[in-house]
Amino acid sequence: MKLHFFYAAVGLACFCSTVNAQNTKLTLDLTKPGTTVSPMLYGLMTEEINYAYDGGLYAELIRNRIFKNNPAKPDAWSLVSEGDAKAAIQLVGANPQNVPNAERGHAINDALTTCLKLTVEQPGTRAGIANSGFWGIPVKPATTYSASFYIKGAGQAPPPARGGNRPPQANAVPIPVIENNTAGPITVSLESNDGKTVYASGTINLEKTPYWKKYALKLTTQAGITPTKDAHFVISTNRTGLYYFNLVSLFPPTYGNRPNGSRTDLMQLLVDMKPAFLRFPGGNYLEGPYLADRFPWKTTLGPLEQRPGHPGSWGYRATDGLGLYEFLGWCEDAHMEPLLGVYAGYSLNGDHVDAGPLLEPYIEDALEEIEYIIGDAKTTVWGARRAKDGHPAPFKLHYVEVGNEDWFDKSGSYDGRFNQFRAAINKKYPQLKVISTIATKVYPTQRVTSGPPVDMEDEHYYQNSWQMQEDAFKYDNYDRTKGPKIFVGEWATREGSPTTNLISALGDAAFMTGMERNSDIVLMSCFAPLFVNVNPRNQATGEPAGMQWASDLIGHDALTSYGSPSYYVQTMFNNNIGNKVVPVSVSNLPMLHIDTAAINKTLAPQQRRGRQQKPERPSLYYVATKDSKTGTIYLKVVNVADHAENVTLDLKGAGAVASTGTLIELKGDKPESTNSITDPKHIVPVTTSLKGLGKSFSHSFSPYSVSIIKIKTTVGK
Repeated sequence: MKLHFFYAAVGLACFCSTVNAQNTKLTLDLTKPGTTVSPMLYGLMTEEINYAYDGGLYAELIRNRIFKNNPAKPDAWSLVSEGDAKAAIQLVGANPQNVPNAERGHAINDALTTCLKLTVEQPGTRAGIANSGFWGIPVKPATTYSASFYIKGAGQAPPPARGGNRPPQANAVPIPVIENNTAGPITVSLESNDGKTVYASGTINLEKTPYWKKYALKLTTQAGITPTKDAHFVISTNRTGLYYFNLVSLFPPTYGNRPNGSRTDLMQLLVDMKPAFLRFPGGNYLEGPYLADRFPWKTTLGPLEQRPGHPGSWGYRATDGLGLYEFLGWCEDAHMEPLLGVYAGYSLNGDHVDAGPLLEPYIEDALEEIEYIIGDAKTTVWGARRAKDGHPAPFKLHYVEVGNEDWFDKSGSYDGRFNQFRAAINKKYPQLKVISTIATKVYPTQRVTSGPPVDMEDEHYYQNSWQMQEDAFKYDNYDRTKGPKIFVGEWATREGSPTTNLISALGDAAFMTGMERNSDIVLMSCFAPLFVNVNPRNQATGEPAGMQWASDLIGHDALTSYGSPSYYVQTMFNNNIGNKVVPVSVSNLPMLHIDTAAINKTLAPQQRRGRQQKPERPSLYYVATKDSKTGTIYLKVVNVADHAENVTLDLKGAGAVASTGTLIELKGDKPESTNSITDPKHIVPVTTSLKGLGKSFSHSFSPYSVSIIKIKTTVGK
């Protein structure tokens, strides 16, 4: 995913007029067997963008929990100082070269090298530290939170002089002597931002020791409180001393009560989609800006104490709390297969490794990653490591993608790099399908040309609604004898912000009819991006927004979440599909006239280049599939016009047809209609019963709508 793919949003309705058609008829030919629908057709694509993991699906509520987000200041942390307290907070170890001798030796291990020091010279009412979370800490009634942190406490005396009796430097600030009263109770609480309301509170008893120790406790809120995200997490004391903190963590209940798990509402939205697979870890998140910033799967394993995190690709640091093992657990929770992307020796800012001996370490790393996923727990090193982490049985894995968007690699090295990776993977794991990230149709001069035919190629599309509608037919004419199979690994209609609107959903649905109709060619597809944290930039504090990429599938803040209209289209298509495509023919297809001149005025030259715009476009898009076991027919029809379209539906060769069926319809009154945090259900599917069905019947498809008609027929007919 890169911003090079952004196309200007164009409201289709502004540039269309109707070309009249009479007696539109769709004929479903049930006498022909039809092609088989790919069982992997609809899945998920994910990467760390828009705070999708940290501050999103990954349920950890503490932001900057190991204090590495910013070496200059403790982002998301603030000082609590009440009454006549005299206290201060300071990062220790963030810039190792600048650490005074008196402050050395506070690293817990190689991962936890930076801590936060609280200095309490005079306690007053209380003093402590507070974390604001990811734009708030969500507090819900009758909820138990799991808190933990590392802490040690000590007093401070003036440091010993160096070099004999060296006199103090001029203007030196005296270091106060602070009495060591740190041992004793430490209060942990969830509080309103103004400190007036305590939602939950508990204590730990800090031992008198100069060594780090981990403490854990539960915080339970009262049943009658009103849910809020205007809260923060506080650790406080009423005693003097120096208090050092690291790996401060707070978890709400997680999906399936999985340790270090996922946020329940977001995971439920994904489960409801019934995806077939998950493409992970990205996206740009796989590559990183430079070679050293690629997804470090090995350091994402094991206890959180051993995870240092790494720089992300979208302007913020990743905790790696959601690591390789958690990705695989995510797949199990949502009953989907992993589709693994392996780092292929190219990073976003142009770093690359040519094919040959220098690429071998990266290939070995990829083979070990695959071994972690599917290796035998008793006979392989990384399979044994997976078992140690809690999963003795191998995970499912059928597809591996080599790299991500390597067409941006100007060195032209992908052909060699891909083939070197493919040969090694095929040799050790011949059962796996290896996907090329450069597609023949999209980048013919950069595609893989040497070696055997590629198992599958990855195509990416980020376009506006009218472009996606035009592309609904692109796969109808793909080569079915010599051409590669297609994985549409990233795609989206990009209209609406922060999540998509109705016209985006219509573009998505039109494009999906083409993929579903051609699912003998398009074996897999996944919308991107998956999540967006919708919090805007804080003008008062300058804190950046949670969004780096607009027009996303699912929106969330700290407390709540919602699906966009595009999300509901994905759910409708995923949940209503047969195993055989039913051929559909049309007569008198209604058309829309497209004012191409008006559209061109809204597009930059590079967005118009190479694209022949057709002056007419259908107002209806359609696909039909059948479940050969139950006899159920799923007819999907998209109406992008601003008026209803009356259509006669003929079921050629059908046996007995039930007179009552089901209509699932998503619609809105205007193209820009959408959902939001404050209005999450404005555009949602509605299910109703249809009567008067038969081998031939009529239906009026609503304006701006996506409809699925479920028709029951005799099995085998």
